Amino acid sequence: MGIALPQSVKDLLEDKAYGFIVTQKPDGAPQITMVWMDVDGDTPQFNTAEGREKPANLRNNPNIIVTGQSKADPQAYAAIYGKATVTTDGADANIDKLAKRFMGLDAYPYRQDGEQRVLVKIDVEKVRGAGPGMQPWS
Repeated sequence: MGIALPQSVKDLLEDKAYGFIVTQKPDGAPQITMVWMDVDGDTPQFNTAEGREKPANLRNNPNIIVTGQSKADPQAYAAIYGKATVTTDGADANIDKLAKRFMGLDAYPYRQDGEQRVLVKIDVEKVRGAGPGMQPWS
């Protein structure tokens, strides 16, 4: 079980947070992608689809780093280190929730025929970065 997230990190993730996630390719090279972030309790999460590089990388090596930047204070950011789990459970409802938050739409409009959405949940091992007023996250 991961560590508890500071409330300020949860607030950042719930505020239309764009996250940059770093995974590792099978050859060891890093892969970085921007995603819409979400949080469920102390579990940061994001949505993607099967066939993309992120879920394949994470199934091969679950280590992940996610960074998110505050919209209100661009110098405030969190870097979340942890282990990822990829699941289809709740993925369709989650992408619609994110479409509402980020696009103001009730349903995600870019689904492809036959696409399988997946939810990536992160078991947090540590949080780094700087918070409001540029103080380190506690």
